[in-house]
Amino acid sequence: MHTIAAFRHSLLVLCLLLARLGLAHEGMWLPTLLQSIESDLKTAGLRISAEDIYSIERGSIKDAIVLFGGGCTAEVISGQGLILTNHHCGFGQIQNHSSLENDYLKNGFWAANKQQELRNPGLTATFIVRMEDVTDRVIPFLKGDLTEPQRREAVSKLADPLIKDAIKGTHYKAVVRPFNYGNSYFLIVTETFRDVRLVGAPPSSIGKFGADTDNWMWPRHTGDFSMFRIYAGPDNLPADPSDANVPFVPRHVLPINMDGVKEGDFAMIFGFPGSTQRYLTSYAVQHVMEVQDPMRIAMRKASLGVIDAAMRSSDRLRIQYAAKQSSISNAYKKWIGELRGLKELNALEEKRAYERMYLEKAAAQGNAEYPLALRRLGESYVDYRDLANARDLFVEMVYYGPEVLRFAEGFSELIDHADQLRAIGKLELALEDARSGKEEFWKDYDMEVDKRVFKALLPIYRANIGAGLAPDVLKEIDTRFKGNADAWVDDLYARSVFVSKEKLAKALQKFGPKTETMLKADPLYRVTRSFHDTFLSKVRPAHAELSDRIEGDMRIYVKGMMELFPERTYWPDANSTLRLSYGAVEGSDPRDGVTYIAFSTLDGVMEKYVPGDHEFDLPQRLMDLHAAKDYGPYGVNGSMPVCFTSSLHTTGGNSGSPVLNGRGELIGLNFDRTWESTMSDIRFDPLKCRNISVDVRYILFVVDRFAGAKHLVDEMTIAPRMIDLPVHR
Repeated sequence: MHTIAAFRHSLLVLCLLLARLGLAHEGMWLPTLLQSIESDLKTAGLRISAEDIYSIERGSIKDAIVLFGGGCTAEVISGQGLILTNHHCGFGQIQNHSSLENDYLKNGFWAANKQQELRNPGLTATFIVRMEDVTDRVIPFLKGDLTEPQRREAVSKLADPLIKDAIKGTHYKAVVRPFNYGNSYFLIVTETFRDVRLVGAPPSSIGKFGADTDNWMWPRHTGDFSMFRIYAGPDNLPADPSDANVPFVPRHVLPINMDGVKEGDFAMIFGFPGSTQRYLTSYAVQHVMEVQDPMRIAMRKASLGVIDAAMRSSDRLRIQYAAKQSSISNAYKKWIGELRGLKELNALEEKRAYERMYLEKAAAQGNAEYPLALRRLGESYVDYRDLANARDLFVEMVYYGPEVLRFAEGFSELIDHADQLRAIGKLELALEDARSGKEEFWKDYDMEVDKRVFKALLPIYRANIGAGLAPDVLKEIDTRFKGNADAWVDDLYARSVFVSKEKLAKALQKFGPKTETMLKADPLYRVTRSFHDTFLSKVRPAHAELSDRIEGDMRIYVKGMMELFPERTYWPDANSTLRLSYGAVEGSDPRDGVTYIAFSTLDGVMEKYVPGDHEFDLPQRLMDLHAAKDYGPYGVNGSMPVCFTSSLHTTGGNSGSPVLNGRGELIGLNFDRTWESTMSDIRFDPLKCRNISVDVRYILFVVDRFAGAKHLVDEMTIAPRMIDLPVHR
């Protein structure tokens, strides 16, 4: 009896696994290639045509997909230019508009009308006009003996007439981008709007509910969304921000689906994934697992320990460091999950086993070029290890570490080239810019927090930097401070003008030869110049040379993959270009004894509620709506859906991407992956890899019932509900 029961259970588990394998699809497909996989899409559940998704002849779904700023996706959800993206994608803008008097991070923001919508200098919204494969107009004209710099120059010359011809007589921009390490090239024509205004954002207690604890985790209960509006000139063309601008009229608007989702439903995601590394060799994966991720994790952990404590100590520091903390913590937790996932999947040995097959197949075909490329890649990574680590340490220290280092570096042209500026009559202009353009820095800067970050990171930097690659200025720690790094840092901050708004303003007011000399000798300016000069002289040139060598051999290695194993499916690594991934709404079994169902509800939000907690506190209004089951038309049988998972292949840049059903209707807003999925940039596992989305019904519930901003819902197109459609007999 028990044997039969066990057999039936095993059979059921096997069937579920096979079903999920059939639903989950690795791949980020270029929209121009969708017709080649249209039959697979239809079999999986697509109910519209590939032409409906991507067309250059008429409005299609691609005309509702937006590159938001430089690193997220958004989508058009109304005929008046309203766009939807993640709360964390709009976080910098929300934070920038926040103050102690108007704490939009804490309380949320909702424009009651278009006059109240807030401008965001520098924020852009970019649409893809068209993409075209131009490989046959590039590669045949490249000589075989070019170095990588020569190849890039040759490609640029070949691309220039293609670009000019594509945008002639238009306001568009275009670029020719390499794919598959330069085995193919695509022309991409874009249209960029420069007036994008903040329309609405929930309080962080909804938009960032769970914060770092829940980041990358499932079950998830975060309403990670915000709304902006694209403005255009009266002719509906891009224009600089102006009162004369009007809401943009889009070529396509995503209809909102109110039927909801269930296990097994077809789903697809359309957006701008940033970077994947599917084709890395074992040598590169070994570097990621043994050097890169462990070091970056240690650096981020140290700085977060300081910043998190500071943010809990006061509202002022919470607001000042909110966006910075979010930027640091997101990758930190991702790398931890990535390292764990690669180890669990035995990714390194998988790569080595594949490379053995690769070499055997090449030998059987008498091909010497492909094995040679793989061998050279192994040799390159021996030399690459210390240089790549030094580059990563520089980035973590200077760009994610103490802010004063990059602030002081911003004065380098003025300090080091004052004579040249004076000679060409531009010194006063540079001084005026230096005096008036730094308010944003002081608004969000705290010297004591910054100093503690410096102290926390410095020992890790020194322990990991390769011999001969450390900035000379660090020698002072041993020569002048007897190895006491904290005392050295204290001395830097005590003597520098770059940590005091008043002292710096005074120095710039009396700028002259004496001030130039003083600023050049400023302790923190000397430190940042030493870091930059060392990187530029000892690290970047050698790193660039090795990277070029690796790039060239990877192009040959990947070409070999496609020729030696033509039966396999190949798609170009993500590179921030428009891509589509498809799969299904489904849960997963990520670990032994652990099963994730695909859905979460508002009940789970209340279960996590911790009064006064900086991650799990809740607005009283939301709790009241839950207690009354007042969900309006957005709830289902007395329950309010919040999030769901699906087997869509995503990465950074897919944040804010629309999740669509088979009819091209919006069902969710992508914002994360499960922690067990974070290795998917390198190794996609169909059983484990799941993206996380906010259910669109929860978004509408928060906008309408919680925030009272029903005027925004009224702008949207609600798709006919399937249960209301007439039955054709």
